[in-house]
Amino acid sequence: MQFIDNIPIWGAPDPGAVSQIKTCALAADKVALMADHHKGYAVPIGGVVAYKDAISPSGVGYDIACGNKAVRVDMPGSELRASIQRIMDEVWSTISFGVGRKNNERVEHALFESGGWKARAASPLKEMARQQLGTVGSGNHYVDLFTDEQDRVWIGVHFGSRGLGHKLATWFLEKGGAKDGMDVAPCVIPASTDLGEQYIVCMNLAGEYAYAGRDWVCQRVARILGAEIQEEVHNHHNFAWRESHGGEDYWVVRKGATPAFPGQKGFVGGTMGETESNSAARASTNHRTVTNASPKSSPNTATAFASSTPSPPSASPWPAQTNSIPTRTDFPGARRSYEGSAINSRFKNVDYGHSLCGAFSF
Repeated sequence: MQFIDNIPIWGAPDPGAVSQIKTCALAADKVALMADHHKGYAVPIGGVVAYKDAISPSGVGYDIACGNKAVRVDMPGSELRASIQRIMDEVWSTISFGVGRKNNERVEHALFESGGWKARAASPLKEMARQQLGTVGSGNHYVDLFTDEQDRVWIGVHFGSRGLGHKLATWFLEKGGAKDGMDVAPCVIPASTDLGEQYIVCMNLAGEYAYAGRDWVCQRVARILGAEIQEEVHNHHNFAWRESHGGEDYWVVRKGATPAFPGQKGFVGGTMGETESNSAARASTNHRTVTNASPKSSPNTATAFASSTPSPPSASPWPAQTNSIPTRTDFPGARRSYEGSAINSRFKNVDYGHSLCGAFSF
């Protein structure tokens, strides 16, 4: 870790992302860049921006509550590998992938009784959201099957709040006077204003929605496997949380960054591509997918899982990590190596990624 203009930065500094986080710092109380950061819209991916009394729709981003979930099921890897083609074909035909898709299986959920739907931005979106719940989307979003060191099967998913989150973000960015472009100041709204309070309500609604969607997809894939879920790990990485640091309360906005408090587990999405270990990324993980994979013929990403049971090292405010890393074993070249707790890796032939951000004291 190094400081650039008093900003803590992990990994090799990306000039574009560093420039963006410096702009963010002008209106924020605290900022940081996680390893493997890169440019985003107004706020860099892997950026962490904290405000005492404000919230930033630019920081949370367009895919509100995008995140990862991993579940371990009671199936041995040998059974999965024996039927991987049939299973992935059934996943592909059952789960809806792609922009604007509706779920072929209507999902009923208590979140649709939430008072958050009364918000002006959310009320017109309720039926669309109901039809899309449990769909995965496009881009670097996926469903994956993989095994750990004990050859236990895991299901991994990555997606967010779908069209609901994008339309909510668009509404608030317009109302908040956001500037268009990447190298612009982020949209920041005082949290105590009507607009700020509405955004927090809608952000939390999108968070519930994203959790419900990932829950349903993992449960549905487990049904395809004929297996029971034994363990779950679930996190957002585009979200804002009210947290206490150094005796003061902040809205901590993480964009492509996941909380990693001591004892908190995290799921790390990976790639089928080759990797090179990055020993600088002590408290951050890359999160990427290959661009040329066909989910119909094989799982569309390889995946890694990190179980974080950290104790802060004396020289750093960031927690160390203890890793348990499942690896894909059903196709050649899937196994990867990691160096100690440096679980950030560089990948070839990928689109874009996110970083895991430790829970640090500003």
